[in-house]
Amino acid sequence: QVQLVESGGGLVQPGGSLRLSCAASGSIFAINNMGWYRQAPGTQREVVAIITSDGSTNYGDSVNGRFTISRDNAKNTVFLQMNSLKPEDTAIYYCNMIVRYKWNSPFEHYWGQGTQVTVSS
Repeated sequence: QVQLVESGGGLVQPGGSLRLSCAASGSIFAINNMGWYRQAPGTQREVVAIITSDGSTNYGDSVNGRFTISRDNAKNTVFLQMNSLKPEDTAIYYCNMIVRYKWNSPFEHYWGQGTQVTVSS
């Protein structure tokens, strides 16, 4: 079993910054993509940023140029640096990893529990 634990959410003023972290633990053979998604009240979950195993990145249009995703493969951890935060960035942020727990198992999606990010003055 694989567990993802997120940290780093909170309340920040518009224009401020936050850094989210998500660490995977448990039986892990390999991790493919890592990513961050978010969901605001009354909306569908949307992709924020994804980083592949070779370090390629993709961002949602609304965060491109303000957010940066990175990963530490040795620690099975993914980060999201969020700068120039806006009130519309307020949401619950979820990390996602595509994990293979042994050499011959299929890759499966795992999700963190979510961390609240609130941008308000």
